[in-house]
Amino acid sequence: MFQTMIDKSMAKSPWIFHINAGSCNGCDIELVSVLTPRYDAERLGFRLTGTPRQADIVVVSGPVTSQTRDRLVRTLAQVPEPKVVVSLGSCPRSGNVFKGSYCVDGPLEKYTHVDVSVGGCTPKPEAIVAALAKAAEILAEKRKEMRQA
Repeated sequence: MFQTMIDKSMAKSPWIFHINAGSCNGCDIELVSVLTPRYDAERLGFRLTGTPRQADIVVVSGPVTSQTRDRLVRTLAQVPEPKVVVSLGSCPRSGNVFKGSYCVDGPLEKYTHVDVSVGGCTPKPEAIVAALAKAAEILAEKRKEMRQA
């Protein structure tokens, strides 16, 4: 019974950790706007956390640069399983306008499995909310698989 209560409460409150892997901050601004009262992603239970050790969903913005690559991999290793990785914007997917630069080591998929991708430069807040909802569904499925194993 107690485990059922824990499972229900965790399903309704996924915590998000945001990693900026060298972005221009356009996606970061849109992610923050999603949490404001206008779009109110918190009504769906999403909360930002300050540490990867408490996160369920990791949102990565920006192309993976040579300076952020090792930090990104180390931070992702600190997130407990099951975790969901969301790439925010075109930069983590392809490098966008930074592709071919001497310092860009991306895409993000070279370093971790990406569960949900949000396209666009910068993506619309509605697309970000939809991606976070999809990430929460994937997280619930991963948790269910872990309990069955």
